[in-house]
Amino acid sequence: MSLVTLGVADLDRSRAFYSGVGWSPTQDLGEVVFYQAGGLVVALWSRAELAVDTAVSDSGGWGGITLAHNVRSPDEVDAVLAEAERAGGQVRRPGAPTEWGGYSGVFTDPDGHAWEVAHNPGWTITDDGATLLSVQA
Repeated sequence: MSLVTLGVADLDRSRAFYSGVGWSPTQDLGEVVFYQAGGLVVALWSRAELAVDTAVSDSGGWGGITLAHNVRSPDEVDAVLAEAERAGGQVRRPGAPTEWGGYSGVFTDPDGHAWEVAHNPGWTITDDGATLLSVQA
């Protein structure tokens, strides 16, 4: 996967939200905004235009996908959730220990896109932010 496009109702509001959580656009074409997120590109584009472009019917509901941001510690999980809330997002599940031995919480952006923020002690986060899975022998 190389690109995730989030369909948004109000591009200016979403641009402000993602700026509020510390993202800087790599390319802003006015009607679409691109962010470099490690080796992945995240784009914001009109939800209506995205539906037309992908030939789907937009029911307006949750799309069955959750994005994730992995961090190095439980404290970082809580800090990212707080930052998202200050920027206008809604914390849906506060940071807490998980049954799989990590720590995570969930926020939604102004359009309801769900983001899990997680610390998985078995994974490595590199200096450039890449998440590497640990391989069990």
